[in-house]
Amino acid sequence: MPKKRWFFYPLSAAVGLLSGLFGAGGGVVAVPLLRACGLEADKAHATSISVTFPLALLSGYFYLKGEHLVLSDALPYLPGALLGALVGAWLLGRIGAVWLRRIFGAVVVFSAVRLLLR
Repeated sequence: MPKKRWFFYPLSAAVGLLSGLFGAGGGVVAVPLLRACGLEADKAHATSISVTFPLALLSGYFYLKGEHLVLSDALPYLPGALLGALVGAWLLGRIGAVWLRRIFGAVVVFSAVRLLLR
């Protein structure tokens, strides 16, 4: 159980806000925040997924309702995304915390560089 439980409320609001703004990208924010609250790396990643899943559904609904989402454009990505999620969840319990942090850090840095160079 994380030590800084009081911290969950403002952090979860920030994760929800960023998830709504960036289309469930809140996991990039949620994992470091959960780590700051005392969760181990694997638990922070798993908790982030369980929290961002309903946020993704809700955000997706509003994107669809606001005509920002075309399901026929999104559906071809679904099989690969589901397979990737299965493999990722399987790997989570099999790689060490150090490698998990390194991979996550590399993804965050790669994403930041892409955003800055555009």
